[in-house]
Amino acid sequence: MFGDIKFVCVGGSPNRMRAFAQFMHRELGLAGDGEELADICAGTDRYAMYRVGPVLSISHGMGIPSISIMLHELIKLLHHARCRDVTIIRIGTSGGLGVEAGSVVITDTALDSSFKPRFEQAVLGEVVVRSTELDKDLAQELLACSKEIPDFPTLIGHTMCTYDFYEGQGRLDGALCSFSSEKKLEYLRRAYDAGVRNIEMESTAFAALCGLCGLRAAVVCVTLLDRLEGDQIRAPRALLGEFQRRPQRLIAAFIRKRLGVQPQTPLPTP
Repeated sequence: MFGDIKFVCVGGSPNRMRAFAQFMHRELGLAGDGEELADICAGTDRYAMYRVGPVLSISHGMGIPSISIMLHELIKLLHHARCRDVTIIRIGTSGGLGVEAGSVVITDTALDSSFKPRFEQAVLGEVVVRSTELDKDLAQELLACSKEIPDFPTLIGHTMCTYDFYEGQGRLDGALCSFSSEKKLEYLRRAYDAGVRNIEMESTAFAALCGLCGLRAAVVCVTLLDRLEGDQIRAPRALLGEFQRRPQRLIAAFIRKRLGVQPQTPLPTP
């Protein structure tokens, strides 16, 4: 059932990954309208999984623990199915740093909250440090594909991964806040100076696990706001929907190019 899978695309939201699967169904010119795609993992309450030709579209939930569970089980599946030459891409949303809202950031290296390229994993009570370098050639290939989609900015940069959405990302609007706005901006500016262009909560674990297992991997996230300008998303709902489809459009162009398939339909606009 999975032996001919060549691309795995993962993202936080089950609904978003179902929409991506339906979009890829159209983009690959497959029979039918894609509306009846079945969730392979329906009833498990773990994550959603859809198959579209050689593409798997899977949700991973929110944060490092959630994506780590999914990746372990996904990588075992790929191994037992004897898949070869698989490319895995995380697509999602993020907070930007010094880039305009709606920009798509292709991660070259995932950094922790101290701006180090590492993922620290406790194993049998000992902390194991793993590399978070991503495939540089794949990042450049994705950037080249973005030239075919000129209506939004795309760039390569570092991505900072945190364990928390609020204090861990220097937000002032959580239930707890132990620092001033000046300290927050000082921290975010140091992150920017370290090459960070966006912030999310999964990339270090994703990069480490994929790298250890020999998978070509990329992280492609759209920025919903510039965190140097505030903590609240100001874009209207319709525009946010269009933002969230931008990484999907880029990945669809990449997969079509790899497969030699011409585009079938434009992505629906809000």
